[in-house]
Amino acid sequence: MRLDPSTLVLAGLAIVFAVIAYVKDPSLPAIGARNGLAMLGFILPRLIPALLLAGLFQVVVPQEIVSRYFGREAGFKGLVMAMGAGVITPGGPMVSVPFLVALAHSGAGLPALVTYMTAWSLFGLQRIMGWKFVWVRVIPSLAFPVVAGWLVATFHRE
Repeated sequence: MRLDPSTLVLAGLAIVFAVIAYVKDPSLPAIGARNGLAMLGFILPRLIPALLLAGLFQVVVPQEIVSRYFGREAGFKGLVMAMGAGVITPGGPMVSVPFLVALAHSGAGLPALVTYMTAWSLFGLQRIMGWKFVWVRVIPSLAFPVVAGWLVATFHRE
């Protein structure tokens, strides 16, 4: 296990909160640990296949293909395709983030990556809560993913 700064900060915060919880009521750290493990039970069955899929994506889909369709050279068409990929990616961040990392390691450009994540967070199929709500949320936001990717392409040079 690699102890990088973010791991150390998270572990430190967990310890601080455990101490605060204990001072408040000695039974609270055990309740908090049970709550955390319950979340792990929800996330782990989704995270493991998502990580496997992301790793397999990197070895199955040639880097040239990802670069051609999602690289900087893909232009506006690449942003639209990244938007479509973001919309159809199922699940929460435990699915979309590993796929985003796989795209990044496979040659996708930053504009396409920003477009993908913006589309996933605004329009992802996992966010459907009744069609009236979807239309009220989707119509005003329709151009955001492509605009976000275009802004990155315009103002950020790799």
